Amino acid sequence: MRFANKTCIVTGGGSGIGKATCLQMAAEGGRVVVADLDLGSAQATAGAIAAAGGTAIAVQADVGNSSAVQAVVAEAVAKYGAIDVVVNDAALMKFGPIADIAEADFFATLTVNLGSVFFFSKYGVAHMGPGSAFVNVSSVHAYATSPNVVAYASSKGAIEAFTRGFALEMQPRNIRVNAVAPGSVDTPMLWNNPNVKSGVEKLEGPIGKPEDLSSAICFLASDDARFITGATLLVDGGRLAKLP
Repeated sequence: MRFANKTCIVTGGGSGIGKATCLQMAAEGGRVVVADLDLGSAQATAGAIAAAGGTAIAVQADVGNSSAVQAVVAEAVAKYGAIDVVVNDAALMKFGPIADIAEADFFATLTVNLGSVFFFSKYGVAHMGPGSAFVNVSSVHAYATSPNVVAYASSKGAIEAFTRGFALEMQPRNIRVNAVAPGSVDTPMLWNNPNVKSGVEKLEGPIGKPEDLSSAICFLASDDARFITGATLLVDGGRLAKLP
């Protein structure tokens, strides 16, 4: 029970990788705060956890909004007293060539994907003690991307730089900061990706399951990874190794 008596905030917890992470952390004893823009999805995840005998609350959150993030943090602390784990999984993808993409779409992608990591780090860390952990969800797009998805790729590359720098800041407090970089994972985001639908983005290698990522996230969030910080773990089924 690696998360017994630990409070774990997971963004994007209503579906995909975030949902799988919520379920696994709860199964391992965690008190899970399921944060999602879609409150119904968050409640469904929390309900599944409760039905299995676990502990969870659902919170509606626009993670690209500072006030909304502060409200999630405040609710978690009010309910459970402290925060032990933050998993930043929520993400947005906007598509289009740089010459054509709307400025609002470009900056919305950065705000949701990177801004949320900043907000939860800034406001969550005040309530986290030694041994706590952040896990940020990056992407193989930080390394090898495709046309028309520059905003998303840029945000993921920035998340990894943020992870390295924040990890150094947190070392004196014994708070770890790491990231995972998924490849192709069987989630709505993958199958709704217009680049995938059109064939612009080739799905190289096997398609992972959300549970493949939740296992890696839970490892990095747990004491099993107590000597790992500032790192990004590729969980891509060998996709990058196959790319030219």
